[in-house]
Amino acid sequence: MRMRTKKNLIPRLERVSHLICSKPEERKGKWASGRPLHLEIGCGKGDFISELAERNPDIQYVALEVVKEAAVMALEKVDEKKLANVIFILEDAKNISEYFDKGEVDRIYLNFSDPWPKKKKSKRRLTHPDFLKVYKEILNEDGEIHQKTDNLDFFEFSLESYKEMDYTLYETTYDLHSTDFRGNIMTEYEKRFVAEGKPICRVVAKLK
Repeated sequence: MRMRTKKNLIPRLERVSHLICSKPEERKGKWASGRPLHLEIGCGKGDFISELAERNPDIQYVALEVVKEAAVMALEKVDEKKLANVIFILEDAKNISEYFDKGEVDRIYLNFSDPWPKKKKSKRRLTHPDFLKVYKEILNEDGEIHQKTDNLDFFEFSLESYKEMDYTLYETTYDLHSTDFRGNIMTEYEKRFVAEGKPICRVVAKLK
C-alpha cells in the first residue's frame, strides 16, 4: 500500500539532513573507518535500525530507504536518540553496487521486504538472484544476510534463491517467536503481525 504524502515532509527532511548521505557513491569504500559495517535495505520507519544502533555503538550502520515518507520517521528517531553511528541513503536498492566497495559490508538486514507477489515483478524482490549476486560483491568473505518476513511464499522463494546462489543457510525458522532466539528487535511491521498472530519467518544466509 502506497504511503500517504506527509505534511511538511521537505522541512522535516531538512532538519535531519545531517544524517543523510546525498552522494553515497562518493563514500564508496570509506563508510566504516575500520569498524564493522552493517546495512539495512528498506529501513521503513526505523524502529529496528534505531534500536539496533543504540545497542551497538561500535558498529557503523547504513539505512537505505527509497520512500521518503517512511525514511523521515526513521531519521527523526535516530536524531532524537542522538545516534552517531547511523547514516541514511534515500535511494533505490538497485544501485547499491555503486555505493559500496567490494567486500566492504559485514552484514545485510532484509526486514519484511516487499514480496512483489506477481511473478512478472519477481526481479524486484530483494532476494532475487540478481540482487544476491550484488550482495556477494559487497559482502566480505564472512558476510551474512539476516532476513525476516511474514510472507511464506516470499520466504520459500528466498530460500531457493539463496541455494541457487550458493549461500549457506542457518537458523531457518518458519515461526521465530516460538523459538528461543534472543536479541530479536521487532520492526513496526513485525509488532503488528505478531499482534495479529501471524508467524514470522527468519533465516541467516552466509557466503560459502
